Amino acid sequence: MRRRYGARMGELRLRTERHEPGDRETVHTILADLPAWFGRPEATAGYVDAADRLPADVAVAPDGEAVGVLLVEQHFPETAELHLMAVKAAWHRRGVGRALLAAVERDLVTAGTRLLTVKTLGPSDPDEGYRRTRLFYEAQGFLRLEELMDLWPGTACLVMAKPLA
Repeated sequence: MRRRYGARMGELRLRTERHEPGDRETVHTILADLPAWFGRPEATAGYVDAADRLPADVAVAPDGEAVGVLLVEQHFPETAELHLMAVKAAWHRRGVGRALLAAVERDLVTAGTRLLTVKTLGPSDPDEGYRRTRLFYEAQGFLRLEELMDLWPGTACLVMAKPLA
């Protein structure tokens, strides 16, 4: 574990750390705090299992509490995917997601990655939480590419992408 990035948001000091694959407990703890987004046990188990093979970028509050996590999957040298991004509910709209994304993007750009993608619940589903999730990604520079109806059976999947500088 190493300190990577500090962000000052008002009086809050937040840092992000890169954890090597295997940080299942952090992923599980954060997802358990978000049943409206991660309420399907089989999907949640899949994200926890992914922590065994993907490094985790973790947002840490001053008291040491892990408040956000991001898993990135590098599909090819020039492209990567946000496999998971989750921030504890009490920390929403406090800059945690932006800090995580900024740290990951810096690492990806340094490695030569040119495009970052993410999949989320598509706009044809009226879920308010995911509407806000899509607005967050759009505010961070992600563009809507395509809504797929057959990737996740019975669930609209929106594919978004962000060119990296």
